Amino acid sequence: MTDKPRWFQTTAIDYPNSRPHIGTAFEKLGADVQARYRRMEGYDVFFLMGNDENTVKVSKRAGDLGLDTQAYCDDMARQFREVWDALDISYDTFVQTSSERHKQCCRKFIQKVYDNGHIYKDQYQGWYCEGCEEFKSDKVHGENAGNCPVHKRPLIRRSEPCYLFRLTAFQDRLLAYYKENPDFIQPDSRRNEMISLIETEGLRDINISRTGEDWGIRIPFDPEFTIYVWFDALLTYITGIGYGDDEATFRKYWPCDTHFIGKDITRFHCALWPAMLWAAGEDAPKKVFSHGFVNNNGEKMGKTLGNIVDPVEIIGKSNADAYRYYFMRECPFPADGDYSGQRFEEVYNSELANNLGNLFSREMTITFKNYAGVFEGTAGKTPEPVVPGLDLALFVGEVREHVEACRYNLALQKIVQDFLTPTNQYLEANAPWKLVKTDKDAAKRVLFNAVQSLRIASILLKPFIPKSAETIYTSFNFPVPWADVKYTDAAALKAQPEDLRITAELVDGKPSPLFPRIG
Repeated sequence: MTDKPRWFQTTAIDYPNSRPHIGTAFEKLGADVQARYRRMEGYDVFFLMGNDENTVKVSKRAGDLGLDTQAYCDDMARQFREVWDALDISYDTFVQTSSERHKQCCRKFIQKVYDNGHIYKDQYQGWYCEGCEEFKSDKVHGENAGNCPVHKRPLIRRSEPCYLFRLTAFQDRLLAYYKENPDFIQPDSRRNEMISLIETEGLRDINISRTGEDWGIRIPFDPEFTIYVWFDALLTYITGIGYGDDEATFRKYWPCDTHFIGKDITRFHCALWPAMLWAAGEDAPKKVFSHGFVNNNGEKMGKTLGNIVDPVEIIGKSNADAYRYYFMRECPFPADGDYSGQRFEEVYNSELANNLGNLFSREMTITFKNYAGVFEGTAGKTPEPVVPGLDLALFVGEVREHVEACRYNLALQKIVQDFLTPTNQYLEANAPWKLVKTDKDAAKRVLFNAVQSLRIASILLKPFIPKSAETIYTSFNFPVPWADVKYTDAAALKAQPEDLRITAELVDGKPSPLFPRIG
């Protein structure tokens, strides 16, 4: 028996200075769809998430609340995990960077980079943003720095002794790596931006230390300093799989197949991170996928704007699957998207309640009422296609390509427009609820054919709406166990070894509605 192919993916490590909002959750959903899809396809998946806690802003927030910083971090980690669990995010590990294990592994890494000659002590001066916790480029800001373009607050001229990482030593290697590995930075627009940035502005050595701070990870070769937050946070991606204390697990999963990150932190992940790894003698990750942002009614979200939306609020009005569906359907993962309560209701009622939910309800109700839930005489019979001219294998292949490229909105659009909507049109045209009164066998064939669309759709939708897809599939005695289905199982119409039947319990002959209409 051959080993499963392995798949290691991560999301960005979040600042816990406030609860996660729908923009933070967007990244986690997109990553989760990929993890679930890869598990379906037989991969040994390791999905890592976590919180970035060794930051000044976190310590300051705890102080403002009168809390011990570690206690604050632990409580925020609990709150973050509650949101991710509510959204059915199937992560395998959640790393808190304040944990002693992470600290020890970080110290081993930075010591190795130092021993390899890629870290040196110097005096650093530059324009610093406390919100970003980073120095801004003098080439951009010059003598009169003005405001941070992200936080819209004045930059501070800061000078301090520090340890610098020799990022400049890796400039040529980075450019060569981008060009030799065109899929490393995705989408292509982000890769082009990175190449242009390095070729026109060049790289500078980066300050990777702080002084005078009690909160953070002490540098092993000079405990007067703490490790700069970015250098520490990026290491989560390797400490979380064993770097520094579990060599076997680390070697099993590294290099990372995909880092899912927001477009605003592309530079750190695509320049600083590979260079750090090379400096320690490790391989660069295979891919960094830089996704877009989610706006609220066309406006950028922000605490100062007062338009932050908590995912739990939306889930409470519908369910986790409806939430997952909307954001993957309406917000193109590689680009920016938008949330509005009105649009959420429109998509929910049109595509989930009226389309998928109604198809499921009709199939279950008519079959139970007229055939006691059993399609007698269907054993060994292959269903007839219900979508005229559709090459099922080609259709599933196209959906698969969209999913693997993180074009989730296009995958869902194809499933709905090219498959579910035509199936409902097939039912409307043949009207089995009427046909059963004059030709019960003909009505049964119509229902038997259409129920296969539910089987196929549930398999294709499994990474997106896992609970609802499972409810649909396990309501019938389809031969392949739900835990074992793959996209290839959806690519052909196949005969069942036994008569098709409803296996779910119905109430008064009707299934519980998958997606009750809202609004």
